[in-house]
Amino acid sequence: MKGDEKSRRIRERIGLTIPVRVRGRDGRETEWTEMSRLVDVTPFGARLRLSRPTEVGRLLHVTLAMPRTMRCFDHVEDQYRVWSLVRNVKLLTPSDKSKALMEAGVAFVGKYPPASFLADPSQRYEIARAQTKSGLWAVHENADQVITEFSETDKRRATRHTIPIEVTIEVFGGEGDSPVREKTVTENISRNGAAVFTSLEITAGRFVRVTSEDHNHSLVASVRSNRRGPDGIRRLHLEFVGAEWPLEGIE
Repeated sequence: MKGDEKSRRIRERIGLTIPVRVRGRDGRETEWTEMSRLVDVTPFGARLRLSRPTEVGRLLHVTLAMPRTMRCFDHVEDQYRVWSLVRNVKLLTPSDKSKALMEAGVAFVGKYPPASFLADPSQRYEIARAQTKSGLWAVHENADQVITEFSETDKRRATRHTIPIEVTIEVFGGEGDSPVREKTVTENISRNGAAVFTSLEITAGRFVRVTSEDHNHSLVASVRSNRRGPDGIRRLHLEFVGAEWPLEGIE
């Protein structure tokens, strides 16, 4: 068998809907765990559905009964425990049969997380050129971490509109946390993100649901920063995850 054909075959996705335990961190103090099932898998990554939000660049810890012939380490253990980098996400419509919020494609990156993850669990990562000794993906920190305060000179891929839209912010908490919601308005908004006035002490890295009843629309967003403006009022700077905000009639 030629080398390129063998390489292609070991990377082919296998439909293996076995249970998987997923553990994530949205910040230093917010941890969650959920049980799900794989959609498909290769020795180097998998696809799974989650009822919790995540985003491209986040690390998740997954535990599953991976076939030993597909593992890159821990071949004699009952469970395969591997840190995984989120490479893509697709929003789903929850139903009575499935509470899944999104489908995530992950790349397996090893038995241990990078040291920087322990200092900041909301750190985002990218695939590095080099591979690890086990043959899995290596990662490095994503340099584009923080969205700064929005302004007219901010050169972004989408125009921001300085208009007030009434929205409800719902915070995804840790296990056992009581729901936290706030009705507020946007300071500005684009297809990819928004700044909203807030009284909430939400740290960067957390996830929220942004809902507009007037526009009949709801999206998940990642908190990039929470800062007080010159007027003394706090703003949440948000980046939408997995979809864009429709601006028909505004643009």
